[in-house]
Amino acid sequence: MSNRLKNEKSPYLRQHAFNPVDWYPWGEEAFEKARREDKPVFLSIGYSTCHWCHVMAHESFEDPEIAAILNEHFVPVKVDREERPDVDSVYMRACISVNGSGGWPLTAILTPGQEPFFIGTYFPKESRGGRMGLKFLLTAIADKWAHDRDALLHTAKEMTAYLRQEARAGEPAGDQPGKAAEQLMAVYDEEYGGFGRQTKFPSPHNLIFLMEYAALKGDRKPREAVEHTLRQMFRGGIYDHFGGGFCRYSTDREWLKPHFEKTLYDNALLALAYTEAWQDGHMAIWRETAEQTLDYCLRELKAPDGGYYSGQDADSAGREGAYYLFTPEEVCDVLGAEAGKHFCECYDITDEGNFEGGSIPNLLLNNRWNFLPEGYEEFCEKLREYRAGRMALFTDEKILAGWNGLLLMALSRAARAFEDRRYLLEAQELADFLLQNMRRDGKLMARLCDRELRFDASLSDHAFIALGLLELYAADFDPRHILDAEGLASEMRRFADPKGGYFDTPEDGEKLLLRPKETQDGALPCGNSAACVLLDRLFRLTAKEMWRALSDAQLDFLKRSAGATPAACCFGLTALMLSEEPGRETVAVLPDEMFPDALKMILRKWSPEMSMLVKTPACAEALAAAAPFTAPMIAKDGKATYYVCTDGACALPVSL
Repeated sequence: MSNRLKNEKSPYLRQHAFNPVDWYPWGEEAFEKARREDKPVFLSIGYSTCHWCHVMAHESFEDPEIAAILNEHFVPVKVDREERPDVDSVYMRACISVNGSGGWPLTAILTPGQEPFFIGTYFPKESRGGRMGLKFLLTAIADKWAHDRDALLHTAKEMTAYLRQEARAGEPAGDQPGKAAEQLMAVYDEEYGGFGRQTKFPSPHNLIFLMEYAALKGDRKPREAVEHTLRQMFRGGIYDHFGGGFCRYSTDREWLKPHFEKTLYDNALLALAYTEAWQDGHMAIWRETAEQTLDYCLRELKAPDGGYYSGQDADSAGREGAYYLFTPEEVCDVLGAEAGKHFCECYDITDEGNFEGGSIPNLLLNNRWNFLPEGYEEFCEKLREYRAGRMALFTDEKILAGWNGLLLMALSRAARAFEDRRYLLEAQELADFLLQNMRRDGKLMARLCDRELRFDASLSDHAFIALGLLELYAADFDPRHILDAEGLASEMRRFADPKGGYFDTPEDGEKLLLRPKETQDGALPCGNSAACVLLDRLFRLTAKEMWRALSDAQLDFLKRSAGATPAACCFGLTALMLSEEPGRETVAVLPDEMFPDALKMILRKWSPEMSMLVKTPACAEALAAAAPFTAPMIAKDGKATYYVCTDGACALPVSL
């Protein structure tokens, strides 16, 4: 027997379509039923590749006893957080404010007016180990709703009033980038890399900030911390040594035992971080890791009709991480006894294992080689193919606009840094796909799944795609990318808050309990941080007063909202840092379409503070539309001519 989720496109919602729970998707139908039948709403938020979401589903939502309680006393509602980040943002904020932390599955119980009065994360069916059971919780709330509802409604009013309070801006630290670097370095794990001492998230946007801080400020310590972290993540079990790409986070300090799901956004941002690490120093391991991570996305996540899927599951064959685990016997069967023995020594694959009876391949104990022995790449590929044939790994086939924008950034940066035409073609194809297939009635939409385009795009969706287009411009110098990025940035006016900054949702979007406005980065940069970077880059490239005014206003908002904890806004701080440093803008005017060697040398050099425009006869008109100040610039004496400005002062043009 199925429920209403069978008509949804989201893979996560469809996973619950045959639960005995009478699930509703988020929408007016569910809340109207709650009002009509005078019942509270049981809201469950998760996503398809989440291990603990699966655990709670198997323990409780597939259980007839729990389903009977939910169906009789509640209106159950399921939300895919990846396609409805706005709904998730509202109730995650409530969860963190009540419990001090959050996560998924997110469990909330609401009034028919969407106001929460109880909120938490995972609940087992029965109480155990000091953790309240879902059966007890539901029974207690059903009784209280029937006999002491005023207490629940009072809690709901108080919680809603708290959520609707505007966040108070703290006093900006004098040197916010410096303060952010200091705050991150204070929790840096010198032994194992990363930040903190327990569960570790890669947080690649923080690593990118520290690399750029080190380059601009001449401080080697943050750079050394980043390199140690990047190396340990690559060596650890969080990295897929056979198939490329990273799992979402490590459950231990050493980076050995990951939470095994792989997401597009993590791998896009990590590929960008490793590419940026390679750009300053050209260390081979950074390039190899970036390329293998991008190649994983191209091989495993690319949709046949364009765009990239959102991620792959943590669970396989009914248990967490089974897809990635190996035994020595398996390795020897694939590689042969002698080669398999040495390979297992290299990758810490043992009889006793390091995770639930199996071994997560890793290099943490391998101090013999800086580079793997000859032939091991072929061995890794054989084991990847064996693994793929051993069991299937579920892929969530949603195409999310913003996450694809992050991959566009990573592909474009790799195309430029590595001078790799394959990545350039993939980036150009992805840009075309996003601009042509993710719009409806002129508006950017958030999600494409099974040919259904749905949900208003968020602030971060607009900003990430626009940033991807600007990265693509730096790879192929087609001015149309700047113009398309300007179009997306102009649409951000629908998100503007007159008091400063931007809301996550558009003014004409669905009205929720409150209009979310994220000002701190999380697993990926928040929309307001991304807007800082986008507006700053648009001004540097176009020199248009409109973008300067918007950039200045957004940077001012960032400084106020970051307050005394700027480490929570590191992505936006990369723009603030550049605004405080002498900028360098260069326009290369070429007499034809051929790039001279001098220009190629300039483009190879990594300089976060430099903006480069290239004008050729073929693109002169489009470039003048994007950056009007370039219109009078010419190639003198038939030679490539360089117009260089530093900190607002322009030197005489130089012809080479």
